Amino acid sequence: MNVSSIRFCLILLLAVCAGEFKLRCAGAEEPVAGDPDIGYRLLTEKAYLPPYFDQETFDYVWRVWPKELRAEAEAATAEQRRQMAFSRYGLTVRPNDPEKRPLQYVVDGRGQWTLNCFACHGGQVEGRVIPGLPNSRYAMATFTDDIRKAKVKLGKPLVSTDYSSLVIPLGTSNGTTNAVAFGVALMAQRDADLNLNKQITFPKMIHHDMDAPPWWHFKSKDYLYLDGFAPKGTRGLMQFMLVPKNGPNKFRQWESDFQHIYAYLESLEPPKYEGSINDKLAARGKLAFENHCASCHGSYGETPDYPEETIPIEEIGTDRARHDALTAVHHKHYGESWFNYYSRDKQTRNGPGGYVAPPLDGVWASAPYLHNGSVPTLWHMLYPDQRPRIWQRSETGYDHTKMGLEIESFKQLPAEARRFSEKRTFFDTTQFGKSATGHNYPDKLTEAEKQAVLEYLKTL
Repeated sequence: MNVSSIRFCLILLLAVCAGEFKLRCAGAEEPVAGDPDIGYRLLTEKAYLPPYFDQETFDYVWRVWPKELRAEAEAATAEQRRQMAFSRYGLTVRPNDPEKRPLQYVVDGRGQWTLNCFACHGGQVEGRVIPGLPNSRYAMATFTDDIRKAKVKLGKPLVSTDYSSLVIPLGTSNGTTNAVAFGVALMAQRDADLNLNKQITFPKMIHHDMDAPPWWHFKSKDYLYLDGFAPKGTRGLMQFMLVPKNGPNKFRQWESDFQHIYAYLESLEPPKYEGSINDKLAARGKLAFENHCASCHGSYGETPDYPEETIPIEEIGTDRARHDALTAVHHKHYGESWFNYYSRDKQTRNGPGGYVAPPLDGVWASAPYLHNGSVPTLWHMLYPDQRPRIWQRSETGYDHTKMGLEIESFKQLPAEARRFSEKRTFFDTTQFGKSATGHNYPDKLTEAEKQAVLEYLKTL
């Protein structure tokens, strides 16, 4: 395969895995009234991208697993093997679906599997599947590797994703993706009208991992993305469709679909914490939160208010790889495009200089924390000096004491984690773009205030 072919394949992969660009929207006009129920059905039943593999390949994929896991699968029933595959790759069954279809993929009548937005935004807490919750277990890189191997063994033709995933990182920890780099490359290949450039060239990209944001935050915001540069609208939701076969006419044809999808995102509410809450302690935590946290993260209750505050990168002190990866040049190119209505009404914010403090409704459910997913629990957010260097989560365990993922901490990566698939089950904060430092504001709180705030966060 020559260089041009590899570049073409990379473009297709980027479109399939559009990550942060795919799952946020930007534009300058409000959509017409959409139907949330139709929006959900479109996301789960309509394929806007080419299929990546078929049912036969998925049913066969266990045969390329590591020896011990493969032996366990061989002794299992077909249904048990399917459950094992869902577990290995971070897939879930759609809520209330008698056919037990995957939430994260559209599976058509011919058994063709196509990635959808819930791959990154369809997660679970203690086995409770919540559409719109970040999928902190999605093993995109491992799934892609295994499917490619299965196709080779089956003698099936490889598609562009199979080739391009060999030359671009998809995510170095399960639950994260190289989202911003995907978006940068996708937009670089299109002009303002979304015509595909014939001369394919790639801009300089900073590869790093991103954790997906909760979708129920969508309705609280006027500007989106971690740096808050893009005005909210319908068209930006369609960026993940930037595969070569989808020209400008396709975007215009499907725009009405995404008015329903926009309405679906606007309809989402955060899940309520179902554990025990100390009401008196939470009330004290509310006072501490309002005194120390609300100016950035907003206030909650009968009259909620979200300030959408941008914190300078030097002040927040969290990992800056995301900040450096999306520049003012990228902002401008996007802002002048069809996605942003050619900047007719609202301008993008070029070079905002920091990260936007997110809303915290439903924060109890959305672990891990920080934009790169480096902090496993809310307790670790409140105690910056106690954040683990390397950690590994259990499959579905939830830590109700520290409020977040149930984890085991390590000083160094265990020697037995030799395969890439095994290494991706760990989060190593010493690696580029994965730092857990910064957001040291809780250091101003007393020990009692920290415990009270932790209790209050359960109520949001």
